[in-house]
Amino acid sequence: MRLADVRRIQVSRATRKKRRRVGRGQGSGWGTTAGRGNKGQGSRTGSKRRLRFEGGQMPLYRRLPKKGFSNAGFGVEFHVVNVGALDRTFEAGAEVSVESLRRAGLAPKRARFIKVLGHGDLGKALAIRCHAVSAGAREKVEGVGGRIEVLPTRAEHRPKHEKKPRRAGAKDSAS
Repeated sequence: MRLADVRRIQVSRATRKKRRRVGRGQGSGWGTTAGRGNKGQGSRTGSKRRLRFEGGQMPLYRRLPKKGFSNAGFGVEFHVVNVGALDRTFEAGAEVSVESLRRAGLAPKRARFIKVLGHGDLGKALAIRCHAVSAGAREKVEGVGGRIEVLPTRAEHRPKHEKKPRRAGAKDSAS
């Protein structure tokens, strides 16, 4: 294909809107000041004002008091898996961990913490390693002879700004 072969798409004049050419004389209706008004910051070339700019006045978002606390940065997000899905996916005596759930397609790649819930029936004994488990799920797993190991979540979800605990053999800067 060559550039000479390309044809213009036929669109009616009613649907195609003409571009407004500002600053092209008074007869156009957009001459003289070109829609920028008369004097002031907005009329000058290179004039751009950021969002929520109030002409140098203290902006509203800075005048209002900041109040409250959000726990969003400290929350732990669990990916849930039901015992019915475990029963369909794994054989009897299998060890169920975060990695095995990812391989089986029951947990996404980004899932860090797994919680097992009790929806569905479990007919085989499984060794489950997860971060949380509901009372119903624990009852069903232990009822068929399976075992549950609850993994810790405390150290893994520590916020980034919190300092890590010091090791016993670390050097002291004071001594």
